[in-house]
Amino acid sequence: MTLLKREEWHDITRLTDWDFTYVDDGTVFPEAMSGGGATERERWHAWREDYRCSYGEYVATQRQKETAAYSVKAALQRTNLFDNLDEGTKTNSKLHFGSLTQIEYLAVPAELTMARFGLTGGWRNMAVLGALDEMRHTQLNAFFAHELVSKDIHYDWATKAYHTNNWAIIAGRAFFDGTMTSPSAVDIALGLPFTIETGFTNLQFVALAAGALEAGDVNFANLISSIQTDEARHAQQGGPTLDAIMETDPAHAQWVIDRTFWLCQRLFSIVTGPSMDYYTPLESREQSYREFMQEWICEQFLASIEDYGLQKPWYWDEFIECLDQSHHSGHLGTWFYRWTLFWNPNAGVSKAEREWLCSKYPKWEETWGPLWDQVIHNVNDGRPDLTLPTTLPWICKMCNLPVGCATSPGSVNYPVRPYKLVHNGKKYWFCSDPCRRIWWEDRNHMAHQRTIIDRLMDGSVQPADLTGCFDYMGISSEEMGDDAFNMAWAFDYAEEYAARMAAS
Repeated sequence: MTLLKREEWHDITRLTDWDFTYVDDGTVFPEAMSGGGATERERWHAWREDYRCSYGEYVATQRQKETAAYSVKAALQRTNLFDNLDEGTKTNSKLHFGSLTQIEYLAVPAELTMARFGLTGGWRNMAVLGALDEMRHTQLNAFFAHELVSKDIHYDWATKAYHTNNWAIIAGRAFFDGTMTSPSAVDIALGLPFTIETGFTNLQFVALAAGALEAGDVNFANLISSIQTDEARHAQQGGPTLDAIMETDPAHAQWVIDRTFWLCQRLFSIVTGPSMDYYTPLESREQSYREFMQEWICEQFLASIEDYGLQKPWYWDEFIECLDQSHHSGHLGTWFYRWTLFWNPNAGVSKAEREWLCSKYPKWEETWGPLWDQVIHNVNDGRPDLTLPTTLPWICKMCNLPVGCATSPGSVNYPVRPYKLVHNGKKYWFCSDPCRRIWWEDRNHMAHQRTIIDRLMDGSVQPADLTGCFDYMGISSEEMGDDAFNMAWAFDYAEEYAARMAAS
């Protein structure tokens, strides 16, 4: 028998659609799970991914990636590379492992939802490979982190984090569960592959890999680079799905993408923003968070949605303003609440670092300088206790992040501006107008979502104080985060502080 060429047999293997005779199509692909709406099934048969891959090709390629990733890891295990890393560099990997390892696993059932309820064979085939990808990413992250637990207990949070009620993890669960667990196959494709994986994973994996490699953390850079090579394949599920749904329900597509983008950038302003602008050693910083966002997210995201006929999100001007503010506010907040973290935040405001921040963000000194000056004063005055909180912050009901960590810096020059909404006689508070609007549109699903403050107020946290919060969050005394360099950066200002004290 003559062998067929690849281009002759490949579509036969991937387009496994047929007409059902024993049951109607709506029973096999119920609207609640598929999300196809009024789009005709014939239109879904035109669904085409650019990069096509058979299972045999997939296995061969993944085997090579696995060999490369684990070979580098095995070689580096015999060195003292990790012990010599900068503490800020270690902080980046701790934050990544704790925040995203289990989220990679959550993406497995998301991909499998598309693999079962995707409305064409090509899409379902791609989603099966996507599920295998996400399982691989979970295993890589968990395995690479596990060898470091004996060196630092924070790495145990790679597997522990999402089984706790840490405030940062509650925020992560709120977003990712809403994006990957409950939506239909179409909404998952619009939210996960199109919005998150074609944009924000570049931010986390490309930028972080470059910074880690420059800082000498070859093992971590090798890990996340290997993961990133999978994203381009299964991320392409978003484009063809958006193309199909735009013919019948462009308003719904616009809303899903706008909502996901806003909430995703809020979360990544805590996960990636401080990593790039504060934790990464100064000499290893390639770009600022804002520069990377403008190049990789703003320009590419706008170009991609405009190609499909979508409009710029209604909050775009507010989002651009956030690039100068929200991650700085988020960083200051997480550093102040460092005992509630599973990583050691680097303040990143030594004199040289401060000069770099001012060069990248012209209003940084005006906005954030006075706040950090007060911290520096307290440290040099022998009162580090004043750099720690006595209560919990005001939490946004939508994104579960502190109210001051959005567009309002919360400094003496820019007071925090909360956004209120009254529903069924109850007041809800939000960090921004987009969070308030998103909550309102999805209020039937969001009204019962509980922030860490809700849990404190309803008695779930006992005792109802910071001690009870630490227990509730699953943080032991040896796991509490602390300043990465034990405040050494603050002593950079000791002479100036002494001179001021002498003058006064």
